[in-house]
Amino acid sequence: MIETLLPEGMSQGTLLALVLASYISSFISGSLGIGGGGLLLAVMATLVPASALIPVHGVVQLGSNAGRALLLLGKVHRPALPAFAVGSLVGAVSGGSVAIDLPESAIQIGIGCFVIWTVVARPPKWLSEKALVSGIVSSFLTMLFGATGLFVASYTKAFRLPRHAHVATHAALMTLQHGLKVVVFAGLGFAFSNWAGLIVLMLLAGFAGTWTGGHVLNRIDDRRFGLGLNALLVLISLRLIWQGLGDMY
Repeated sequence: MIETLLPEGMSQGTLLALVLASYISSFISGSLGIGGGGLLLAVMATLVPASALIPVHGVVQLGSNAGRALLLLGKVHRPALPAFAVGSLVGAVSGGSVAIDLPESAIQIGIGCFVIWTVVARPPKWLSEKALVSGIVSSFLTMLFGATGLFVASYTKAFRLPRHAHVATHAALMTLQHGLKVVVFAGLGFAFSNWAGLIVLMLLAGFAGTWTGGHVLNRIDDRRFGLGLNALLVLISLRLIWQGLGDMY
């Protein structure tokens, strides 16, 4: 039966690895609020063709963030949404026109460098102060490289919200951004139906990860866990860069 859920050319082992990665990444985001999307992207980039990577990752992240946003809907800081939404629309449309022309090796190298940058650097201060610009920049980048939670978290942090409101608002903003991404890629002709079985399994695994993450991981030392996660992200990203350079040269 599992064969009916496999995209063309994908093995059962790869499918199971992606479902497990979806669970673990949502487990992380469900407890720490951020970090899971970048991990899932880095893992998917080693297993999913570049042409499908960003669209499929976008749908999975849309489901994961929408679930968190709905659970905390009453806590969302609504003034954070309008200008960011306009900027996200501009960034998604302009980024989509660039993304479809990128070769696979460039996407691998770009994602590897981008994820490492999010680990070792801090977003510029203006990104947290200008909603329209933040929406444009982060949405443009998410069309090319997928995981821009760090940028959006920087913008959300500027409102100095209580913990639950921060998580809820960040999830709502990411839901908006990934939703626009999916719409744009669908408009550009990406065949989501070919990946529907995998997407459904990853969404279910992501929901389970979000639920268990909220109950278990909050007992773990956040600092040590964060260091381990960052180290893993850097190692996977370096492998992506090496693979992309090998394909390019």
